[in-house]
Amino acid sequence: MSRIGKAPIEIPAGVTVQVNGNVVTVKGPKGELTQEVNPDIKVNVEDGKVEVTRPSDDREHRSQHGLYRALIHNMVVGVSEGYKKEMELVGVGYRATSTGQVLELSLGFSHAIFIKLPKEIKVEAKSERNKNPLIILESADKQLLGQVCAKIRSLRKPEPYKGKGIKFVGEIIRRKSGKSASAK
Repeated sequence: MSRIGKAPIEIPAGVTVQVNGNVVTVKGPKGELTQEVNPDIKVNVEDGKVEVTRPSDDREHRSQHGLYRALIHNMVVGVSEGYKKEMELVGVGYRATSTGQVLELSLGFSHAIFIKLPKEIKVEAKSERNKNPLIILESADKQLLGQVCAKIRSLRKPEPYKGKGIKFVGEIIRRKSGKSASAK
């Protein structure tokens, strides 16, 4: 049995989980999320817990058992607490400003980059003197948040020599030494 799939999901106060056919809907103070589930996988909601069960030990059912349990758990945590990611711009002249749902980035290119973010994501850009600019993204949808962060990071990945680029706060960049003098 899948250890992750077997574990029941506790439903916190203020969160409701509804199963309609093969669509799971989770509502909470931070929003509402839906996820379509394979019709073979059964989702049961009873006395404050969600349990995910599979019909057989087929390879496909085993792989989806833990997957759907994890997706539903991420939705429950998202609508109750929410998810937050912080990104840091490392480099001389790198700047970030946000106006509404538009994020403007200056990353050393000849032009500024404008990114229109989905309405489900709240964005905030901080710039303090003598510190790297920060981009703070918050959302109830973990998948969408991760996808947007990956898109922002792909614009200027951290390079291994000086560490310049867009990185997550707390991320450790493996550094390389520069070219060394030839030994004759």
